[in-house]
Amino acid sequence: MKNITLAVFLTAFIGFAQEKQFSSEELTIKNQIEGTLLVPKTETPAPLVIIIQGSGPTDRNGNQPNMQNNSLKLLAEGLIEENIASFRFDKRLVKMAQQGRLKEEDIHFDDFIEDAISVIEHFQEDNRFSKLIIAGHSEGSLVGMLAANNRSDAFISIAGAGQVIDNVIVEQLRRQTPEVAEEARKNFDELRETGAVKDYSIMLSSMFRTSVQPFIKSWMNYNPQEEIAKLDIPVLILNGTEDIQTNEEEARLLHQAKPLAEMYLIEGMNHVFKEITKGDTIENAKSYNEPQRPIMTELVERISVFVKALEY
Repeated sequence: MKNITLAVFLTAFIGFAQEKQFSSEELTIKNQIEGTLLVPKTETPAPLVIIIQGSGPTDRNGNQPNMQNNSLKLLAEGLIEENIASFRFDKRLVKMAQQGRLKEEDIHFDDFIEDAISVIEHFQEDNRFSKLIIAGHSEGSLVGMLAANNRSDAFISIAGAGQVIDNVIVEQLRRQTPEVAEEARKNFDELRETGAVKDYSIMLSSMFRTSVQPFIKSWMNYNPQEEIAKLDIPVLILNGTEDIQTNEEEARLLHQAKPLAEMYLIEGMNHVFKEITKGDTIENAKSYNEPQRPIMTELVERISVFVKALEY
């Protein structure tokens, strides 16, 4: 009888110990922004990190139709273990594609800025949160800079470009397919000067096809160095040394524009926050489709230390 009683007690204790120390809530904001809010169960208000995703039809977890890595989901889960709340949301492209109404020619960079502002404004009066911090990943870094200005308590750039996007793309091409880099440079210059590109090679159609040119042109209107310099709030700049999409030099350019910002280069981290053997491009590429592969703990640690310091 004693053994049975002890077993029942232990089962109850284990169940209690495993109870989630946070709440998870699915939210819809302005009918087009759907996301997940994680809030720690604490006695006092917690800081809230609003995570803005990168380029393409990226969902709240950091995934795309042919790319499943759970980078943003794992980041949010890491932050909640530090009693830091987070809201991550699907890019509007995701819902538009699901509803069959995605038209590339109707998408502009400013649409993403407006969405981020709507999210910030939604949480500004929520007394569950002590601070509002914007964390933008990749393309979301520039979106976050523009949305955070005069609306949030701090800004975090993760793998954000430090140059105008056409310069970033041309440099990527010079490293990967140098034979088309100069042609791309001429195409971008034509787009900036005339508003359209008429002739381009098939290798460059992903960025210069007629339907996507308005979006690229609107993205080119913003210089990350100018925008980050305008921020009158604490700034954290992070980049991985194994990031083959956003070179670590981009972080240095942002830091030059905002010298008071904190900047850290995370050794071995790639674009989707996974640890990669130095120079191993095959492992790097594979990690983009390894959702169970953990993200680097240093990323969570750097963000957590920065966010918690805002409370004092």
